[in-house]
Amino acid sequence: MPKLRLKQSLAGLKNLKKIKIKIRFKKKEKQLPIPPPPPKPIPKGLKVIEKYPLYEPFSHVVIVQNPKTGEHQYILDELQLDPLERGVYDRILEILLAEIESPKEEILDPRKFFAEEAKKIVDKYRISLGWLPDVSWYKILYHAERDLVGFGKIDPLMRDPNIEDISCDGVNKPVYIWHRNYESIETNLQFPNDEVVDNTVVKLVHMAGKHVSTAFPIVDASLPGKHRLAVAYRREITPFGTAFTIRKFREDPYSIIDLINIGTFSEEMAAYFWMCLENRASIMVLGGTAAGKTTALNTLACLIKPGSKVITIEETAELNLPHDNWVSLIARQSYGLGGSGVGEVALFDLVKTSMRHRPDIMIVGEVRGNEAYVLFQALATGHGGMCTMHAENLDSAVKRLTQKPMDISPAYIPLMNIVIPIQRVHLTKNNEKKAYRRVINYSKRDRRLRKVQNTWCMATRPR
Repeated sequence: MPKLRLKQSLAGLKNLKKIKIKIRFKKKEKQLPIPPPPPKPIPKGLKVIEKYPLYEPFSHVVIVQNPKTGEHQYILDELQLDPLERGVYDRILEILLAEIESPKEEILDPRKFFAEEAKKIVDKYRISLGWLPDVSWYKILYHAERDLVGFGKIDPLMRDPNIEDISCDGVNKPVYIWHRNYESIETNLQFPNDEVVDNTVVKLVHMAGKHVSTAFPIVDASLPGKHRLAVAYRREITPFGTAFTIRKFREDPYSIIDLINIGTFSEEMAAYFWMCLENRASIMVLGGTAAGKTTALNTLACLIKPGSKVITIEETAELNLPHDNWVSLIARQSYGLGGSGVGEVALFDLVKTSMRHRPDIMIVGEVRGNEAYVLFQALATGHGGMCTMHAENLDSAVKRLTQKPMDISPAYIPLMNIVIPIQRVHLTKNNEKKAYRRVINYSKRDRRLRKVQNTWCMATRPR
């Protein structure tokens, strides 16, 4: 009996060996990256002056003022990508570059084309790239559009209609802007290293259809939208790193009514200039840098008779006229290397060529060289002419015109009928001192008396 019991117990142990016990160990969950903190609040002690959106809901701007110093600052608040979204963004960027096909025909709105194509591709790869909320995908597509078809880090600034100029002075330096209401103010935008600013500038130059390199570090070009770009590339010519300046082009140009409302012209002055242009008088607008010469010239040119044939000659396209019978001529740089002038089309060549088109009015964006001689020759043959020139007043303008490189004979000076000096003056309005563009006086040359008659019309208060 004891032996039988022992056999039965041993048989039970053998059956226990066949039993498999599954032990489940708890796997360690993957730690998701911690999202970045919300934007830092405005530093204490600064007063919020103005807030407005740039591109809802991705970018906004807050303008603050330091009560102690009175200085303003332009604070850009843009939605940033967290580390998880950044990883998906890098992957989707490669896919977009590989799969988006170039349009077969010319498109008017590259941003709209990119948004439509990118949405199709994102919907195709959305599941394989991992789950993300819709908000994250909107942010990713915004940054993709900004970096691929936009202007990169400065894209929000380019969307601001109140900004006239954007200036980057180098690496780790704040970007400065010229605001229509607050003048030159500092922004919270910086380029952290040479690679970022160099890549941004190369992209901008390529968008303008030009080339920039260490061998050719200076570029003056026109961006899409007719914004003017000036570049000093890398540290060969600027010790602080690549510097660039963008002078924005106003899509909706000022009319004569706008300049009357802001006080640049008076009603009597506008009527007088209109009457002069009706009789094909020649006009020259004088002023310093950023005084509003081109704006005033563009506004006055809109007073020309609609049926007149107008030819504009510029180095960079800045004028925007409503006339149907308008030809715009733009100077072209040389295709040659070094000091070669192969293929160069200078302002002098364009002014000379425009004479063969029989224009009623010839407008030169700015005279600074031998093109001024051809312009005055055109005035002598009976053509109407308009131009701008860097000079503070009529005396300075005459000295520049009669000296090299323009070298115009004093006998030709009376051919310019009206000279309009325009300046940026600081006036006080509502206990705030602001800059305004004002026509200080206009001068007309009496050919019979051979002397200059000045008409003073300085605005005593801002309008």
